[in-house]
Amino acid sequence: MAFHLHLLDTIYTQQQLRAALEGEVFQTPHVALAGRSNVGKSTLINHLAGRKALAKISATPGKTRSINCYRVEPQGFMLVDLPGYGYAKRSKAEREQWKRLIEEFLVNSPELKAVALLLDCRIEPQANDQEMGAFLTQSRLPLLPVLTKADKCKQRDRSHRQKQWMEILRQNPPLLFSGTTGLGAEALREALTKLALGA
Repeated sequence: MAFHLHLLDTIYTQQQLRAALEGEVFQTPHVALAGRSNVGKSTLINHLAGRKALAKISATPGKTRSINCYRVEPQGFMLVDLPGYGYAKRSKAEREQWKRLIEEFLVNSPELKAVALLLDCRIEPQANDQEMGAFLTQSRLPLLPVLTKADKCKQRDRSHRQKQWMEILRQNPPLLFSGTTGLGAEALREALTKLALGA
């Protein structure tokens, strides 16, 4: 069953973030979505919502420059879409700004229950994904690894990638997801809801 998502807030700067953290938006239990640019976060959000254009999808990686907060109904929690990281064609200053914004949110958000770390099923583990996984582990934030674009990989390649990330993150096997075929969508909705609400 699709989530009903409503965009509540869009945050571009640390000043905006600090104001939001003191307001009502972040008092709702929430799960963040993190991942490299072009990993498919917008596609995932749109598929979970059963809508095509809720989150903007671009052929240009690094397009999401803001923290976008979506209310999930009727479950009553929030999904927080973080800017994609690791896209070299943005300026160093801009990438540093995104990094500071992401880190401040992850460290200071009062009702952050978990982070879904989105990983591209097609490619070998990348250093910046491993760094994000290590940061989240050190921060003692519950971590939900998700292998996106799984429809583009053969079954044996999916299994291999799951084993790789199990060893790196010391987690259960990553969930498999495809925004094209819907593979894993219901399992992902259930996992996000359970992490957010503890149900």
